[in-house]
Amino acid sequence: MKQNIFFKKKNININKIFPNCKFKENFVVNSIRPLIHAEKQDVTFLDSIKYKDDIKRTKSNTCITSKKLAKFLPSKINKIIVKNVLLELARVTKMIYPSSDVDYPDLSLKNPKNVNFKKVKFGNNVLIGKNVKIGTNSIIGSNTIIESNVIIGKNCLIGSGVIIKNSIIGNNVVMQDNCKIGQKGFGFIPINGKNIKFPHIGKVKINDEVEIASSCTIDRGSIDDTIIGKNTYIDNQVHVAHNVHIGDNCMIAGQVGFAGSSSIGNNVSIGGQAGISGHLKIGNNVKIGGGSGVVKDIQENSIVMGYPAIPLKDFIKKNKKV
Repeated sequence: MKQNIFFKKKNININKIFPNCKFKENFVVNSIRPLIHAEKQDVTFLDSIKYKDDIKRTKSNTCITSKKLAKFLPSKINKIIVKNVLLELARVTKMIYPSSDVDYPDLSLKNPKNVNFKKVKFGNNVLIGKNVKIGTNSIIGSNTIIESNVIIGKNCLIGSGVIIKNSIIGNNVVMQDNCKIGQKGFGFIPINGKNIKFPHIGKVKINDEVEIASSCTIDRGSIDDTIIGKNTYIDNQVHVAHNVHIGDNCMIAGQVGFAGSSSIGNNVSIGGQAGISGHLKIGNNVKIGGGSGVVKDIQENSIVMGYPAIPLKDFIKKNKKV
């Protein structure tokens, strides 16, 4: 796995992280990753039966889980059994990536030098961090901030007043004014009257041909990444929370909100002011009516409406009776 380019990592042995557990091999932990992406020397986690099928795809040999869920893990995996999986995950992530629970200001920001960004046009008062890469024929609007290690592809148009951090952006992307991309998401664990902030070590990945209208907010992933698929169009004032995956060719109208870790298929249309709850799966070719509240998974090729969102035919029948 490639190293995380956005957060400084401490090289810590697995025995030091879990001193009360016995391991056949005392290896340096590579990273913290979800089951489906975790490699041998990554620490992963299982906090819900909903992710049981991902166990078959994991390559990790160390998993944080609960006593109730441990039985679903194969014997070859080292089981770190805890009372609160997310709390332990937050502790370990913070230990390996100490600065990942707070968005510290990027103090390396400077005005861009033309010699470093040939064939890129900049407006006034643009600030660029270290190791930023911007493709040819891209345009960056005035008062925009691009923090360290961000990658922007070719032929992109980034508006004015935009802030981008912890992100990789493809080619031919349009991002209009005042968008905020890659900041820490809303994640904390209430324990004994205190809120424990959950670290966010993921990134935002925006694929080619995406258009994002004004004043949108896209949070970076916590453990996974936040992903926007190719040729997806997002209207004004949309909020995309951490770990959300939006597929290709989607159309999302203004003021839609996505809660964390939901997966949206390809060719999905969502009307204005709809809300998508967290940890849901929305299939391909789904249409969601404006103002709807989606609180359950939706099968592909469905059309839904209302709160809670139900099939359109049922919604029409229900409202005829009123």
